[in-house]
Amino acid sequence: MLELAILGFLADGPLHGHELRRRVTQLSGYTRPVSDGSLYPAISRLTKAGLLERRVEPSAGAARYVLFLTEAGRVEMLKRLREPAEHEITDFTRFFTILAFLSQLPDVIDQHAVLRRRLEFLEAPASFFYDCDRPLRAEEVADPYRRGMLLTARAISRAERAWLREILGEDDPGPGAAHPSEGPGTLDERVS
Repeated sequence: MLELAILGFLADGPLHGHELRRRVTQLSGYTRPVSDGSLYPAISRLTKAGLLERRVEPSAGAARYVLFLTEAGRVEMLKRLREPAEHEITDFTRFFTILAFLSQLPDVIDQHAVLRRRLEFLEAPASFFYDCDRPLRAEEVADPYRRGMLLTARAISRAERAWLREILGEDDPGPGAAHPSEGPGTLDERVS
């Protein structure tokens, strides 16, 4: 996702490496800080692949480089946005990186296809804890911290599904109403 973030931010315009690092760090948050040891090798890989270009910025002195997205880099970024891997749809932080740049896709149909994949994932039965193969609901968990995990995930899942349905122009079944795909034990029934 680091490479997608680099490509995405440079699609907005050229940046110095330190400014790119700041933006990527702000996007990924405290849970996944970006170090120079991961950022600059990623920039080098993308440059060698012809997806980025490094140019000296004359007004800032000889040591100042600016990074530019090439046309090949734009094509690659759009491909990654249009066809995210399954784990990029299911992982919350990775999906947020996709969302940060999804508007770069020029076709709303492609944008909505990605959002539908996320919605389908969120509507599948799941939990952090199971009794055999049955997902446990928050009300079935005695441990207060595990119950807190489930209740928090339930609220996040409901909010995200409502937003996705709004963007996709689909009807929201309303608070407390189960979506047709939700049975007892889905994680908002997705995490209950």
